[in-house]
Amino acid sequence: MSSSQLPGLYKELLRAFTSRPSDLQKTGQLLTQLKIVLIETGLIFPQRDHKPNELVVARDILEIGAFWSIRTKDVPSFDRYFAQLQTFYNDYSSVLPMSEREYPIRGLNLIRLLIQNRIADFHTTLESLPLPADELAVNPFIKHPVNLERWLMEGSYSKVWKAREEAPAEEYKFFVDSLMGTIRNEIASCEEAAYDSLPLKDAGTLLFFKSQSELLAFAQQRNWQVNLTAETITFAHKGEEKLDIPKEKLIANNLAYARELEQIV
Repeated sequence: MSSSQLPGLYKELLRAFTSRPSDLQKTGQLLTQLKIVLIETGLIFPQRDHKPNELVVARDILEIGAFWSIRTKDVPSFDRYFAQLQTFYNDYSSVLPMSEREYPIRGLNLIRLLIQNRIADFHTTLESLPLPADELAVNPFIKHPVNLERWLMEGSYSKVWKAREEAPAEEYKFFVDSLMGTIRNEIASCEEAAYDSLPLKDAGTLLFFKSQSELLAFAQQRNWQVNLTAETITFAHKGEEKLDIPKEKLIANNLAYARELEQIV
């Protein structure tokens, strides 16, 4: 495959990716072909002898690859594209015009670190961004993951839940959904330890489920016993381990919290 094919394949890629809806299958096929061309022309890890317009095309291809990875729910692929983009974002920032996709992709990477519970890496990456502190606070693509991290540390899970609808780009919703999956499992573990049973309605509210069917599917995964007649969930306790937990206080606090959430969600 020769470099002369790059312009034509690049135009095809733009058409497939920007169509409504995106042709994800075609986009993936074209990305595979284009990555081979980028490798053969040395543009995947560029040197200084490349022209700026060639570098912009290479960067665009990798950025589309990063978004395509999220839309196809392939996080390892996103990681690879993001790593390849670092050369363009960091080493060629003074040579190339700013990309409008750069900060959406940087923001997605920050949320990915949160999902993987890599909090130290999250803060290191945030501090290394080439933006002054006052701009970090207003850039919507960076502000969103920063807020998510703060709410997670505070335990303000209702705010994390609502953040899905406030996502600055559609791709962010995939990562927020993944984050909510982790949060649900943590809440479920606390429920199993603190309660013998809960009303279905309260359990669904605490776990941020919009429908009973979603709750029932989750309960089955956790091996919870569901009584649809009594509308209760009984939790499956592992072994006979006894925990010193102030159950009455926890139940009162959490049910009050559940009722407040009902009014919000």
